Amino acid sequence: MPGGTDSNFRAWGDDTVYVDRGQGGRVWDIDGNEYIDLRLGYGPVILGHGDPRVDDHVNERMRRGVSFSLTSEDEVEAMELIKQMTGWVGKARMTVSGTEATMHAMRIARGYTGRSKIVKFEGQYHGVHDYALISVTPNDMSELGDEDNPVALAWGRGIPEAVSRTVIPARFNRVDVLRRIFERDGNDIAAVIVEPILGNAQAILPRQGFHEEMRALTREFGALLIFDEVKTGFRIARGGAAEHFGVTPDLATYAKAIGNGYPAACFAGSDEVMSVLPDKVSHGGTYAGNRVAAAAAVATLKILRDTDALESIHQVGRSLQAGLAEVISERGLPYVFTGHPAMFGIMFTEQAPNEYRDWANSDHDLYDAVAMGMHARGAMPEPDSREPWFICEAHAREDIVDRVVTIFADSLDAALEARAKGAHAEAVSAQWAMDETSAGAAAS
Repeated sequence: MPGGTDSNFRAWGDDTVYVDRGQGGRVWDIDGNEYIDLRLGYGPVILGHGDPRVDDHVNERMRRGVSFSLTSEDEVEAMELIKQMTGWVGKARMTVSGTEATMHAMRIARGYTGRSKIVKFEGQYHGVHDYALISVTPNDMSELGDEDNPVALAWGRGIPEAVSRTVIPARFNRVDVLRRIFERDGNDIAAVIVEPILGNAQAILPRQGFHEEMRALTREFGALLIFDEVKTGFRIARGGAAEHFGVTPDLATYAKAIGNGYPAACFAGSDEVMSVLPDKVSHGGTYAGNRVAAAAAVATLKILRDTDALESIHQVGRSLQAGLAEVISERGLPYVFTGHPAMFGIMFTEQAPNEYRDWANSDHDLYDAVAMGMHARGAMPEPDSREPWFICEAHAREDIVDRVVTIFADSLDAALEARAKGAHAEAVSAQWAMDETSAGAAAS
């Protein structure tokens, strides 16, 4: 496997982890090391690994067969739950991954409007199809182009220039930039796709009124609004970000949390927009709505609907933030929490970030060092400062808050000590070089 993994995002060089098993809010690697899991597979494991309420239902249903390329009761019930819990969805269809869901949502938007271009925001991740891999995750912000006229930066080779020209990058939380884009290209813009919370930059939140302004702008120019809720859906509220922020999109994509780790995803929209299916827009997939995924979605969504799982998740997140805040404040470091208690980030910075470009102004090197130090001490956040921490219901039962806060504190102290030693070594080296220069000048 290239990089030793089945995904570029799992290839961490010498630090690559090979997993053996997971249970509740913990995972064990093949060497037997135990970790409190703060990645949760990038968010899908919302209840906990191996939750018997989900697994038992899936096991019972899958004994009837898994793949038929025919429609089952499980699929219908899953989509009925999506419609019921969101309150605004008219129709929905299942896919297997978030990548497929956003790809199809973009196609539906183009098919419904008859327009070709999609606006996306810098730093936002919508999967790994060609139309999504534009202006996603550079380290050098200058590569994104002028602040008032961002460029379409392809992420990696193999993406045709013709494709990248159909995607227009914008800046999150900057409705003035978005308006200029619409005034310039509005007749060609089919939709704006947005992660309601910027999940690929430690879950940066929208500023007050941004989503409402974006909703009004798309309506003004006859474009659609797509909420990519692959990360936020059914995690930050039972009705997802649309409920949380009180803004109704035309289309939405869901995945991750709807199946508690099973490969379940869907795209959904109003009756009118979704009416282009099945006659006018192509969509299919041999594994779309397979019984394993559909049964997992049914079981998971019912738990999220009928229990206090989300309230427990949110409380754990708030408690973690309180403990982490005390640790960081005691050390006199500037910081802000980003996101929602169910998926939040920690940025070492003076000012709250508003967009992806602000990530570069944070001390992300310190964060990355802390994250790797946490791995060595038994807790596993993503070792990249752009990815938020995810919380699951099992974390509440396992009472992980004190343990994680202690691990974070020890890791932060170790990172600060290593930085101090590095600074001291650099100062000694610089002084030595100056002494050598002075000695050489004196000798001459």
